[in-house]
Amino acid sequence: MRQSSRRRFLGQCAVAGAAAWFFPALARVAPSDQPSVKFPSQPRERVAVASYPFREFIAGSDHKSGNPTIELRDFAAHVVEKFKINKIEPWTGHFPSTDPKYLSEFRAALEKTHAGVANIAVDGDNSPYAADRAEREKAIAYSKQWIDVAVAIGSPSVRTNIPSAKDAKPDLARLTESLRRVAEYGSSKNIVVHLENDNPVSEDPFFLAQVIDKVNSPWLHALPDFGNTLNAHDEDYAYRAIDAMFAHAYGICHVKDGEVNEQGKATRVDLARTFGILKRHGYKGYCSIEYDSPGEPYKPTADLIEKTIGYLT
Repeated sequence: MRQSSRRRFLGQCAVAGAAAWFFPALARVAPSDQPSVKFPSQPRERVAVASYPFREFIAGSDHKSGNPTIELRDFAAHVVEKFKINKIEPWTGHFPSTDPKYLSEFRAALEKTHAGVANIAVDGDNSPYAADRAEREKAIAYSKQWIDVAVAIGSPSVRTNIPSAKDAKPDLARLTESLRRVAEYGSSKNIVVHLENDNPVSEDPFFLAQVIDKVNSPWLHALPDFGNTLNAHDEDYAYRAIDAMFAHAYGICHVKDGEVNEQGKATRVDLARTFGILKRHGYKGYCSIEYDSPGEPYKPTADLIEKTIGYLT
């Protein structure tokens, strides 16, 4: 997902007390010093479908008039029907509510479909490295709220974004302090926190690797996106970057075969090379399909699913 093109959902409601109920494929042990997500070994079971590419079909501000309307809580059933995939990665901008009643209904819909959530892609506006402490506190609180949502709907992890700050350049010390607190909260809830190479200013892959090393928590990891860095840099930089991300990865990556930025620049991902990097690092987590080019997302998503299963086999 490109940060500059997103409309963010700024829910401020923290979710209280989730029931202790888990999807078999996403089962987790009781809170401990290390995350222990039981990832499936079968290639198709390792594939998830992100909701973001379907934003013009999902109810919300990005829905395109004339398209069928899919409610977010029905998205998993839609993905099972269309793609025979039973994991989804919902985006915060698609949640119409985060109140406990809605999240309970969302989880019941997943259970009925025998589906699960692989990760929640969380976007907010406040920067966790801003010079303004009040802004940093808002960013931390927002990430914690979505960790609570992850507990409520049975997701093993969240991807929290790092928006650029208006009053500061990316700051390693301040970001480390903020994310250490987020990771500690994730640990207390048995939820892994991921950082994605998305915004080339505040989420540069090598900067994220530094942050993860500095925080030094098993609850903070990288989310490698196949295309974002390639769209912002040359190939040498991009593939070194994806290597650095997979060296810090744990539970989720974003699979795409290309991307077109807002200036119209199109890039193509070398899938064989990128999956080779994935395998070299022994990555066992989920591969979330996030088609991110112009046009309808259904056929390209289906094609990427089959290619991903082939590379994972």
